[in-house]
Order: sequence, then C-alpha cells, then structure tokens
Amino acid sequence: MENFTESVAIVEKKGSVFGGMLLIVGSCIGAGMLGLPILTGLAGFFPSLIMFFSAWIFMTATALILVEVHGVFDKRVNLITMVGHTLGKWGKIACWVLYLFLFYALLVAYIAASGNLTSSFLKDFFTISFPNWGGSIILVFLFGWVVYLGTRPVDLLNRGLMLFKILSFLGLVFMGVKLVDGSLLLRTKISYAVFALPILVISFGFHNMIPSLVNYLGGSIKRTRLAIIGGGLFTLLIYLIWQIIVLGILPLEGDPGILESLKSGKEAAQTISSLVGSTSMSYYVNALAFFSILTSFIAQALSLTHFLEDGLKISYKKQENIIMCCLALFPPLVLSLLYPQIFFKALNFAGGICAVVLFGIMPVLMVWKARYQKRIKTSYQMKGGKAALVLIFLFALFILFFQISDMVNAPFLPKIK
Repeated sequence: MENFTESVAIVEKKGSVFGGMLLIVGSCIGAGMLGLPILTGLAGFFPSLIMFFSAWIFMTATALILVEVHGVFDKRVNLITMVGHTLGKWGKIACWVLYLFLFYALLVAYIAASGNLTSSFLKDFFTISFPNWGGSIILVFLFGWVVYLGTRPVDLLNRGLMLFKILSFLGLVFMGVKLVDGSLLLRTKISYAVFALPILVISFGFHNMIPSLVNYLGGSIKRTRLAIIGGGLFTLLIYLIWQIIVLGILPLEGDPGILESLKSGKEAAQTISSLVGSTSMSYYVNALAFFSILTSFIAQALSLTHFLEDGLKISYKKQENIIMCCLALFPPLVLSLLYPQIFFKALNFAGGICAVVLFGIMPVLMVWKARYQKRIKTSYQMKGGKAALVLIFLFALFILFFQISDMVNAPFLPKIK
C-alpha cells in the first residue's frame, strides 16, 4: 500500500494529517449537532455519555476496518470496488442502491437548508431580499466548482469554513457556560438512553470519506489511521462540550424545556435562546448552522463524486471529472427545488438503516471475507481478531433492530410522554 500508484502519490503528497482530521470533523459536525442534546437529554447527561462513547468506539472501529479493506488494493479505489471485490455482485448492487439513496438524500437536505440560511444571512446583514432557491443555486455552483478542482482545494476551503464554525461554536459556549447548573446534569432516566444511539452513530459517520482520505494522504495507512482517530476524538470533544452546556441549562420539563423541544422539533440553541431571551445567541446559532452545512456539503459532494468515478470506472486525473461532479450535484439540486420534503421524510425513515448497513455491517463482512476466506494479506490489520469483528457485527445488528423497532412503534420500547 505504501507503494501507491505514482500518479496518485504525486498529486496527493501535500495532504496533511491535520487537514484529513478537519475533513472528518467537517463531515461529522453538521447542523444536526444542534439537536443532539434534545434527543439525548431525556436520558440525562451520564447515560447519554455512555451512548456517545459507544457510538464513537463503534464508528472508529468500523472506519479502521474500512482502512484495512482499502489496503487490499494498490490503486485508487472507492467503496463500490471494495464491496464488489469482497462481497460480489449482490453486495455491489446493494452498495449502489444504499449509497446513492443516502447521499443524494443528504445533499438534497443540505442544499435546501443552505438556501434558507443564505437568504436569512443576506437579509439580516445586508438587508437584501433573496429567494431561497437562489441561495441553493449559488451554493451548488460556487462550492461545486471547488469540488471539481479536487481534494486539496476542498481541504483548504474546509479549513477556512472550520475556523468560522469553531468561532461560532465558541461564541455559543462562552455565552452558555455561565448559565450551567450542575444539578441539572445529575438527572438520569436510563430507559431512554438507547433512543439516541442510531442518531449518534450517524453523527460520527465519515466513512464515505475514507477512500478519498486515503488518496489525499498519498496512500499512507498510518497517516490515515492518525487522521481517523484524531478527527473522531475532536468530534467527540465538541459533542460533549455542547452536551454539558445544553443539559446544564435546559430543564427537562416546562416551556422551554427538553421534552417540549423534542415534541415541537426545536433544536437546542433555539430553545436556549428562548429561555435566556438572547437575540445575539441566535446569530451564533445561524452562523454555526450555516458553516456546518457548508463543511458537510463539500465533504459529501466530494465523496459522492469519487464514488461515482469509481463505480463508473472513470480514470483519475488531477481534477475531478466534470460530468461526475454534475451527476453528483445537479440531481439533488433539482430535487431540492421541486420537492425536498419527500426526501426529508425518506431520510428520516431509512437514513439510519442505510448508514448502519453501509458503514457498520458491510465493513465487517468485507474484512471477514478478505481475511478468513480469501486469505488476502494487507499492510494493516485491525486488532482484536475474530472476536472484535463478531462484537462489532452484533452491535450493528442491535442498532439496526432498534431503528426498525422504533419505526414500527414496537410495544416494548418506552414511550415519550
């Protein structure tokens, strides 16, 4: 693997581990982070802490498994080739369907949300009235051009956007930390803890970026592992800080409160703004949401472009294939303008299932086939042997079972009153 194809090594040799970490953080931390404490708040801080660490360990392990599978190849590949090589024709078909559904739906959501935020931004700061659809078109053409230029330009843009995202996040934290009541962090209701597990798993999802990340880091497995572990830890730290702030301020009941916010669909920062009556906090909320969507958008658009290039056997060049960029971006743009709500509902219904199958179950099956059936030697093997793989697979099945049970309102699950 260290003898990666010369053309890729030349292009990607400038990629840094720090840049790779930021790509992972940018992919994980989207505007959905604002709502995480509301979903986990029913259980309380300490039970949710267990769920956060469980999701982080699980997703880090499955990411390292994908790195091991990538080590089977001595050329630039993406998930579709990895699945086809290890799981065969039907695995490849399943990968195509699940991947395209999940990431087209995600891009539709990002494009639609960015249009609203762009219009609000122009109206608040420049008193310019701008239609939502115009903001969506600007996002796709402006940032789609950066995606076309390749991974390195995306990395540089992502660093700038991450700076603004972190500053917005710090603004929210500094405004909220003085309001934290430690006694609110002691409340617990363990029976609700598992409710948040599927969404937490998705919140640590960056696995579609791994093939792009390996290429960006010149094919170095060691540097890729460092980026994955460092990026995951940074993401976990940000989530936990935000968890302490929100659960230390919001009461469980009352209006505004966690339970009421969960029923009404409000995210945490909006609820805190209502509780403390701070208009300045709303600016930080909108800024954080805006930059979170942008970093997530460019990361997912780049990974989808690479997936299509791999699946359709497009040869690699310094810049991305313009047709593949259009195929990745224009369908979700059109769908976001015509009927985005259909895809929001579909994403809510099956997004978690797609993510768990693609990035929880499939990686274990791929590495098991490569290790123990095809006996393929790779430059890196995740520690733990068969026991670790079985444990990860069972955990993925548990998440999948709970997700499906929650959708069909299984009677054994606790009800939110």
